[in-house]
Amino acid sequence: MTPPSTKEIDPSDPDHRDVGAGLLGEEMGPGSAMAHLYRGEIHRMKFWRERLDRTTNWAVIVISAILTWSFSRAETPHYVILLGMATLSVFLVIEARRYRGYDIWRSRVRTLQENVFAYGLDPSAGVVDPDWRENLSRDYRTPTLKITAEEAIAHRLRRVYLPLITVLLAAWLVRITAFAPGSWTSSAAIGRIPGEAVVVVVALFYLAATVTAVRPRTWYAKGELRSLDLRD
Repeated sequence: MTPPSTKEIDPSDPDHRDVGAGLLGEEMGPGSAMAHLYRGEIHRMKFWRERLDRTTNWAVIVISAILTWSFSRAETPHYVILLGMATLSVFLVIEARRYRGYDIWRSRVRTLQENVFAYGLDPSAGVVDPDWRENLSRDYRTPTLKITAEEAIAHRLRRVYLPLITVLLAAWLVRITAFAPGSWTSSAAIGRIPGEAVVVVVALFYLAATVTAVRPRTWYAKGELRSLDLRD
């Protein structure tokens, strides 16, 4: 029996150099390679979405435990809540990094939805991006992050972390006022650090988080639903 040929494919061979050129033709139906590509991107986007939710769940569990502990006994120091804010900040940075990875797959999904499936449902509306094939091909060859770390942090602050930080801030204010024997400025002190300095640092931290979340900017995250979009 003659063994199968093990000859390598020559890219310069006219019979092989156009392999894949018509793989994603416009006439291909929903059972084609395009549908399998879309299904794969949906799966990867779902996987990264679950990673985001996992970090959020841990953040909620941690602050719930901290609030329960801080109000369980009068002698529990108030700065336990501030440690909770620091912990939330760590979770925020981790989740923002994951969000940037998640946005890679979501941007591909939105490109296919806008220019393939939406166009197939209503060809009269045309495609959103005439160069979507070239752009998507470039992104498959060299995957790149589409948004900055600052925008990712702003997204997660708006959706999850700014409300959580607000809850911790309100709990801390109650802890150093209603549950403290002396004045709130003296109650806010941490060791040799005066209470006024602690209050200023906490206020600046919350102000920075609020400004990062709500300041006007151009959003580059593709397909992210915001309150302004929902009004339409």
